[in-house]
Amino acid sequence: MTRHLLIDTDPGVDDALAILIAHAHPDTRIAALTVTAGNVGLDHTLRNALKLCEVAGIDAPVFPGAALPLVATPEDAAFVHGKDGFGDTGYTPAARNAETEHAALAMLRLSHQHPGELTFVMLGPLTNLALALSLDPSLPQRVPRLVIMGGAVTGRGNTHIPVEFNTGFDPEAARIVFERWPQFELVDWEATMRHGLPHAQCNQWFATDHPIARFYDAISCNTRNWSIDRRGDEWHSADALAMAYVVAPEAALETAERHVSVELGGQYTRGMTVVDWDQRTGAAANARILLRYDRSHFESWVRRAVGMAA
Repeated sequence: MTRHLLIDTDPGVDDALAILIAHAHPDTRIAALTVTAGNVGLDHTLRNALKLCEVAGIDAPVFPGAALPLVATPEDAAFVHGKDGFGDTGYTPAARNAETEHAALAMLRLSHQHPGELTFVMLGPLTNLALALSLDPSLPQRVPRLVIMGGAVTGRGNTHIPVEFNTGFDPEAARIVFERWPQFELVDWEATMRHGLPHAQCNQWFATDHPIARFYDAISCNTRNWSIDRRGDEWHSADALAMAYVVAPEAALETAERHVSVELGGQYTRGMTVVDWDQRTGAAANARILLRYDRSHFESWVRRAVGMAA
């Protein structure tokens, strides 16, 4: 049975690897890419999405979305991904253009055209989905599965101490989604840190003589070098782990169902994901949190994404 994905994304090097994993899965079809600002500004993330589709041969419409968070504008992650989000390689822009329909409206329209068929995969800040939910709160009734890459479930984020980038970029949007979507699946930054990819192996995989591998090696080189200096022998690709879980959930080794909310106040905690680990509040669990995923399975999907055999 074919899995149909609407992928909301802010490419971004790890977003690109995630999209390539989805494209490589034989039983998965990318129905649409909806694009938001996040890792870098919307002009860049939109161009990057179009270029990735061209390089990989992904035949999916690309919809431009939110250029700003709902309330406050935080810093982007250009220092990790490059000023253009794709390693500042100076690639030739894609020949194709984006659609004219806004991403939030495309989410709603596609959910009506394909009720019960789409999995929504959120790889960036949740602004587009929050806008869609605000326009039509019945959206979750037509989307059977929502997977979110975001949060830091015990407060070990990748911005200031307790906050992960995606929820920290637009906390109000994250709060809207977490409160209005009855059940979702969460792949957080701390799971990412438990599932690192060895640099030596990544260097081998991305150096293969395949056009996708060559492109990905180029756009990810600076990011991987940045990681070596700061995180040691392993490179971490949050969105790739999330997508591996999307296309092969059977490889999850441990999950936990808990209630998760998003903090909007506090000098250090704005954007923090707060998990009721001991179930003291009485609030019903709204999230299935990925804790452990089969590492060999994850690595096999990374290899397939860049054109290698499993």
